[in-house]
Amino acid sequence: MARIIDVIEVPNQQKNEMVRRVPEYGSGDFRFGSQVIVREYQQAVFFRDGKAYDTFGPGRHTITTANAPLLTDLIGKATDDKTIFTAEVYFVNMREFLDLKWGTAEPIPLRDADLGLVRLRAFGTYSIQVQDPALFVTKIVGAQGIYQTKQITGFLRGIIVAKLTDLLGEMGRGLFDLPALYDEIGAGAKAKVQDDFANLGIQLKTLYVSSISPTEETAKAIDERASMGAIGDMQAYMQFQMARGIRDAAQAGGGGAAGTGVSLGAGLGMGTAMAQMMSQAAGTAQRAPAAAAPVAPTVPEIMTLSEAAAYIRVGEEDVLSLIRSGELKAKKIGSSYRISKRAIDEYLSS
Repeated sequence: MARIIDVIEVPNQQKNEMVRRVPEYGSGDFRFGSQVIVREYQQAVFFRDGKAYDTFGPGRHTITTANAPLLTDLIGKATDDKTIFTAEVYFVNMREFLDLKWGTAEPIPLRDADLGLVRLRAFGTYSIQVQDPALFVTKIVGAQGIYQTKQITGFLRGIIVAKLTDLLGEMGRGLFDLPALYDEIGAGAKAKVQDDFANLGIQLKTLYVSSISPTEETAKAIDERASMGAIGDMQAYMQFQMARGIRDAAQAGGGGAAGTGVSLGAGLGMGTAMAQMMSQAAGTAQRAPAAAAPVAPTVPEIMTLSEAAAYIRVGEEDVLSLIRSGELKAKKIGSSYRISKRAIDEYLSS
């Protein structure tokens, strides 16, 4: 017997709940003449077989062939002289979603003029609002197979991180320049992301960068460089240390002319030895062959999801999307993927 749903509504949709499905699992059996109750902040989208059909705005609606012409084509059977069709209904929350968080799951590798290769983490906030509920349901629910808020925001976060990585690479600015450019980076990232969001039926309202910080390894390299900078002229530093050593030796030798002479001799001997060491070090530095050119890091033939994302400079969600769509060949082992470098190169050259 058909499971008939005569009243279709979601009266308790939360503010942070983007989409609610009716029924929660499987498809529902709806009849023409059923009531659809849509709140002021909602839109109801009938969906079936990967396609969004009729959309109902706020108010109480009676499903008829007149106000739901596309649903008429879904008629599958008749029960008690009532026409029945099978579908799912997605109640889309039309409120603006504020203070959503985005951040890099994996560090972003970038070239830096001062430090060489650096690895950075970035975090921020953004806000969105659904503009086209039918397109939103088709692209997010139909194409991605997701409708829970956590899944949707995770998907959107992947788009933001991918575009931000591309933007930072194009800017070519050093790590020490970035804190003064948060507003510019946020505006640039928003410009890159908003078209992708619009194609999903979403309007990107705001996007802000809260922090771009180095990883622990990069921070350690920065500290070491700062220590070297604090020393300044290495030769003058050595001369200062040598003079201080002579003074300390003279003070340790005690009073009297003899003691002073012995201490001064010891100090001079120390100074001579240090001068010779400096001279030898300088000579060694002059004779030292030029440093070998840095060897470019090798790319593994078999990569993890994060390594593949870093190799083609996109987010992990983008790589996962390519794998699921069949565009990129990969092997799933347990819950992890392994992708060959050859498969990636073939995809990039296609």
